[in-house]
Amino acid sequence: MRTVRDATFDVLRRYDLTTVFANPGSTEITLLADLPADLEFVLALHEGSVVGVATGWATAHDRPALVVLHTTAGLGNAVGALATARVNRVPLVVVVGQQDRRHLAFRPFLTGELEGLAGSYPVWTTTPARPQDVPSAVARAHHEAVAGRGPALVVVPSDDWAEPAGDELAAPAVVRRGTRAAPSVVEELASALAGAESPALVVGADADGEECWAALVALAERLDCPVRQEPFAARAGFPQDHRLFAGHLPAGRARLRDTLAPHDVVLVVGAPAFRQYPYEPGPLAAEGTRLLLVTDDPEDAHHSPVDLAVVAEPAALCRSLADRVPDRPGERSFPKAEAPSPPDPGEPLRAAHVLAALAARVPAETVVVEETPSSRPDLHRLLPARCPLGFLSAAMGGLGFGLPAAIGVRMARPSTPVVAVVGDGSSLYGIQALWTAAHYRVGAVVVVLANGRYAIMDRLAEKQGGAAPWPAFTEVSVSGLAQSLGCPARRVETGEELTAALDAVVPTLTSRTEPLVLEVVVQPDPTFDP
Repeated sequence: MRTVRDATFDVLRRYDLTTVFANPGSTEITLLADLPADLEFVLALHEGSVVGVATGWATAHDRPALVVLHTTAGLGNAVGALATARVNRVPLVVVVGQQDRRHLAFRPFLTGELEGLAGSYPVWTTTPARPQDVPSAVARAHHEAVAGRGPALVVVPSDDWAEPAGDELAAPAVVRRGTRAAPSVVEELASALAGAESPALVVGADADGEECWAALVALAERLDCPVRQEPFAARAGFPQDHRLFAGHLPAGRARLRDTLAPHDVVLVVGAPAFRQYPYEPGPLAAEGTRLLLVTDDPEDAHHSPVDLAVVAEPAALCRSLADRVPDRPGERSFPKAEAPSPPDPGEPLRAAHVLAALAARVPAETVVVEETPSSRPDLHRLLPARCPLGFLSAAMGGLGFGLPAAIGVRMARPSTPVVAVVGDGSSLYGIQALWTAAHYRVGAVVVVLANGRYAIMDRLAEKQGGAAPWPAFTEVSVSGLAQSLGCPARRVETGEELTAALDAVVPTLTSRTEPLVLEVVVQPDPTFDP
């Protein structure tokens, strides 16, 4: 007898969802036991790590990943990571186990109120009406995840998998989507840029890709205008070593207005206008600055207070704009940050020392995965993204993404150098993922900036004018935790040790088949200015 399980496996094969990221539970055992040989199972030790690894994997492959979660506990543990996937616009197909249909009415052990548990972060959620509808629901979840660029959830009772399969699949085999703007819209944008006295570009995560980078470089060079990165972007939208890259926009409204004030037209590409933190009063842009937006995300378009928003594929539209705007002569360039001098013997390390040392050594194609909130401005300043997917972070802001995401990226791209730069506080939110890296021989390198405290929270408390009630946690050994999970690790305390460690590990970034944690002891940064 052909079962619902058999039919669902065929759906997974059709849509290339053959890698299963999971932390298994009893409600999924009928699906996962005796998994076919062509389906690969990847175990992580906590559901946040499951979703984080899958999110990194899907980001690197630019296609959906398959996640299996265990009823209320599994989905509940994963909600923060699912929220990050949604805000990062990463497609995931998420199968959530439910108790046996035959006694759901009696509210048995492990029954979950699952459809609303993740709130509005899933782009689509369903519990199929019949077991025979499960394969169709998984197929539709694939399409919904791609269209909505986020997690699509299918709740499946445990007994459904063994039921007889149906005859029809209620989903298309292939979906083609139109993404080009109308010629009149392109002309409207081109006219605005051509007529501007001082145009500027702002780029975001959705501009990250070879085609869009090439189109934006051509457009910026035609306009000879500055290009800035949106605050808190998950990815880089422009080569940050280019002469026209002028840095990251500030995250406070007053400085944002000052930064944009010299420009009469600002074209935002692949980003909302504008992500801010913390709140400050006043408008985002001063009077006289016209804001235009190009995005393929309707949600970003709908909440951005701009003069014109165009929902279309950014790369194609920017290519068209580059062909239409007049060429402005000029060879302007913007200064790049100077690296700090290496620490003197006996001088304590700071995050900037570590980031500068990394920048001097890692190849341009390195994927830098960031989760070090107090040191992020230094990372942006000193370690620019030089290739598409050269920078990856969590646009949502919640901790626990960086470490598992780096593992997922390296798992998807085993010959691409991957370095995660995370704070020690951040690392503890996803530390279990190191077991997955060690077990599956994933050669990502994790640099932990260990200051023994939540430094960003200390700085925010100081800005608030109050004392921080939380203690430091200097007794925590991240390298010791890593080793207990089977992951090689070492602790670095001096400039000489840092230089030796990086000189040894950086040449192996492309070829290494085991992870490594470098716990680098740094002094807390005295200020934080996003």
